Amino acid sequence: MIRAIIATPFLLLLVLFALSNPQPTEFKLWGTDYAVTLPLSLAVLGAMGVAFVLGALLLWMSVLAARRRARRSEHHARLLEAQVAELKAKLAPAVAPQPLPAFRAETRSLLPAGR
Repeated sequence: MIRAIIATPFLLLLVLFALSNPQPTEFKLWGTDYAVTLPLSLAVLGAMGVAFVLGALLLWMSVLAARRRARRSEHHARLLEAQVAELKAKLAPAVAPQPLPAFRAETRSLLPAGR
């Protein structure tokens, strides 16, 4: 819902821009006889679209390295957690709890003698 609220004014501006700039403009490729005639609004909006897509691709490419490092680190952490669990399983029988000595009330009294 909030996306629609934010996108509506921008889309309205794009439509108003396209309707107010219908003048035909000729675009030529330097060094050749190739030429294209387009409405000015279509040329400007097309250039903005191409720039947006190129920027998104550059951002995506820069994030790929960080994602690869994160995936590799997660895999390494899982391997280390498996090693810790394996070592704990091996260590558990070797370090069995020692039985506590029997408690004798008459020799381990906390009260002073004579009371």
